[in-house]
Amino acid sequence: MARIVSWSATAALVLAVLLAGVLNPVRPASVRTDALGPDSGEPVADYLRRAESTLAELGQDPSWALVSFVEPLDVAAVAELPGNVRVGQVLFRVPIDRVQTPLVTVAVSAHPEALRRAPGVAAGRLRGPAEGTGRAARVAEVSAERLASGCACVVGLVVRGTGEQLREVADDPAVRAVDALPSDAVAGRFSVRPLLPEHVEVVAPGPDDGEP
Repeated sequence: MARIVSWSATAALVLAVLLAGVLNPVRPASVRTDALGPDSGEPVADYLRRAESTLAELGQDPSWALVSFVEPLDVAAVAELPGNVRVGQVLFRVPIDRVQTPLVTVAVSAHPEALRRAPGVAAGRLRGPAEGTGRAARVAEVSAERLASGCACVVGLVVRGTGEQLREVADDPAVRAVDALPSDAVAGRFSVRPLLPEHVEVVAPGPDDGEP
């Protein structure tokens, strides 16, 4: 009789656990799959077609998008881009022949002064961790100096705008690609990788044997 009671209690416990799992399922961890920009190793022509296709179905609901340029721009040229989109982030990378320089992303507010000050902010970030006399420190030092002087070093922007606004940006001769996310994408929940001007055939790192 005791064995029957024991088995009954065990069966009841198992049933209770199963019901708890059905009624209160474990929520899966959120996966951040949204991304702007080309994949590593992706042919540039494929990415350009893919980016263009993201603009086709956009309507009046604002969307986040990555703007990549034919050549790096300074912030004054960025301010003159058409479309009146909201710039959320500025992506800086100082071009030095045959040197892989760091990409620095600066978030900016809607105030025009924030865009104007962004190069100085980027320069300050490079000066902070750059210590010692090694090559990486020298690259950071030279990059910071050129950013502080207002170089043409903007390689990308993260912007927000309607389909019409983003298509107007894409038509500008200085713009190489505009890659947009669906309108329900959430700020801070997507990764960004710009298409650099030196990416001609394939998205891959260039040589890094030059002198900064």
